[in-house]
Amino acid sequence: MEMSSELKQANDQKVSEHTGSTGEMVSEVSQEELEKLLQKVDKESTFRKLAGFDHWLVFWIAVAFACFHVYTAMFGMLPAQMQRSVHLSFAFALVFLLFPMTTKKTLNKLQWYNYLFAAFAVYVGAYITINYTRIMEAGGDYTQMDYIVGACGVLLTLEAARRVVGLPIVIIASIFLLYSYFGPYFPGFLAHRGYSIRRIVSHMYFTTEGILGIPLGVSATFIFLFILFGAFLEKTGVGRLFIDIADSIAGWASGGPAKVAVITSALEGTVSGSSVANTVGSGSFTIPMMKKLGYRPEFAGAVEAAASTGGQIMPPHHGRRGLSDSGVHQHPLCRYSQSCRHSGLFVLPRYLYRGAFRG
Repeated sequence: MEMSSELKQANDQKVSEHTGSTGEMVSEVSQEELEKLLQKVDKESTFRKLAGFDHWLVFWIAVAFACFHVYTAMFGMLPAQMQRSVHLSFAFALVFLLFPMTTKKTLNKLQWYNYLFAAFAVYVGAYITINYTRIMEAGGDYTQMDYIVGACGVLLTLEAARRVVGLPIVIIASIFLLYSYFGPYFPGFLAHRGYSIRRIVSHMYFTTEGILGIPLGVSATFIFLFILFGAFLEKTGVGRLFIDIADSIAGWASGGPAKVAVITSALEGTVSGSSVANTVGSGSFTIPMMKKLGYRPEFAGAVEAAASTGGQIMPPHHGRRGLSDSGVHQHPLCRYSQSCRHSGLFVLPRYLYRGAFRG
């Protein structure tokens, strides 16, 4: 509900107007206010707003990133570790160029050490691709340089996760890494024989059971393409189209704004797969409209938050979890969706949506 309260406060400032099919004048928030709100509730939105050479550098890296995945999707994937290491090196470059080390003092200009750090991260990420044949033929007999680069790769992955997602996920991952080393010192059933640092590094970075595992593999093959498609839809104005479609369907009815919120969040969920993006995208329109018609601010925020949370499980993303689960279990995504429907995973949200329409 913190996300909803922040959104309601931002929407109290009327900076533009929009007329829906309900005939009411609806206030919206500006793009600048939406960005500030996202930075408060979404860690992934705290990236630098670059300009000039820095902007174009990141732009062309992102274009190359997209072209690589479109090319491999059309003409065939590379071997698993090569595909995933290239994906990781592109991700390292963008993360360490766009996300600052701390959000307390965010500078929208890159310094010379940012370029060096990003270049080093790219080298570490692409190390397996560069030395692919030798590493595959080594059969586990890695060199000292391999272990050093592997250790740097693990640390850089943790740092990238801290910058983008936050500290909690880094703490959890670090605890499990320490547990694999200090296993003999744990009591009872938690104890195990323990593994050496070299074994941990090689397993985490040079096999497909660690950082280059199935989650990164699914991201490098399916998730990136869906996100790229969603970005095209967003930039071409489909988000506004979703709001207009929902407004034309339910805007005339009693309690129309609440129904518009539900329909819009469901449609936007098919593109973004994110509850935060849904709330900010459609909530800036639906929450003020509901308040104009007499809904309590708490109720308006709750409707939008609940609708956006339900919208994120819409196919094909299924909250982006469906793609990961499909890759883990080696099942086609369509079969996964059918299994979810038959098992009742979507039954409750379906009835909640119907209940929202009746309300």
